[in-house]
Amino acid sequence: MKKIVTILGARPQFVKAAVLSRIISKYKEVEEVIIHTGQHYDANMSDIFFDEMDIPKPKYNLAINGLSHGAMTGQMLLEIEAVLMKEKPNLVVVYGDTNSTLAGTLAAKKMNIKVVHVEAGLRSFNMKMPEEINRILTDRISDLLFCPTDTAVENLQKEGFTNLPAKMVKCGDIMKDAVEFYSKISEEKSSIISSLKLIPNEFVLATIHRQENTDDLEKLKEIFEGLQLINKEMQVVLPLHPRTKAILNQHHLTYDVKIIEPVGYFDMLELLKKCNLVVTDSGGLQKEAFFNRKHCIIAREETEWVELVANGFAKIVGSNKEKILLSFKNFQDSTANFELDLFGENVGEKIYEEILKLL
Repeated sequence: MKKIVTILGARPQFVKAAVLSRIISKYKEVEEVIIHTGQHYDANMSDIFFDEMDIPKPKYNLAINGLSHGAMTGQMLLEIEAVLMKEKPNLVVVYGDTNSTLAGTLAAKKMNIKVVHVEAGLRSFNMKMPEEINRILTDRISDLLFCPTDTAVENLQKEGFTNLPAKMVKCGDIMKDAVEFYSKISEEKSSIISSLKLIPNEFVLATIHRQENTDDLEKLKEIFEGLQLINKEMQVVLPLHPRTKAILNQHHLTYDVKIIEPVGYFDMLELLKKCNLVVTDSGGLQKEAFFNRKHCIIAREETEWVELVANGFAKIVGSNKEKILLSFKNFQDSTANFELDLFGENVGEKIYEEILKLL
């Protein structure tokens, strides 16, 4: 039986991998071995996803975290290589744009193992973002590139990928499959709305975690002041990322918003379904907001998901507190058509079929 090694390290990757792992388990045509690098190590950022989403438990948990970018990527490269030497897979599947993604790709390619990159072609055109470096390098040496949108395909074409041996496939966004499948289950499994005593459509869901925001104290303070302004109009609920929490505590910063611990996928889905809108610097949550028919205020200077902004579903505000509040008010009167098909259907099955051709 042919063997696939899947390399995961962060929350959005667990969500995407759950879709493909379920399809692999259904057909039983290939063996999947999961490596968890440990990049997200908080139980609510990692373990709970495998339990809730019924993802096969990782065969290997490398527990690599809390290091600088170079040290983390180097340690992952070393340990992933050792696992690949032992497992001898036919190909490696990586997702997104984390250090785990790049390390897994480098380890595989240096051993002449084929690499499949799910969510290829995304670009912020901001080279100060570690994620941008990871995704560019991963795309360049991967064999099969699954692009979620036309824009992603166009980005690769402009970079000359039509002259490279890699195969580009526009497949849609695999995260959409996950939202559609698990949304039915989350209603039964999650009680977060009642336990937090939240009123549907009367609260704003926020997440802030990107390094470009957390490592710039003035930006971080401005964003939280913006959330505080919204909170005067409507309650803001913020599952707090460990990195953001550490920095707020370090500088003794407190704000009038409802801060909660990081939540699992089912709780997050219910918060998304029942919130009024979303404020985030997360790429994945921008799309999850759209899939749940919610507007999104993007606390960044750019987005990889330009379709959301172009069609009026999201607004880029950077770290400007006035723009954050104004966008919140403007979205209350929006009549955007969430029926628009931006991200495809049955994406996991399409990806699986193309992977079989490569094996």
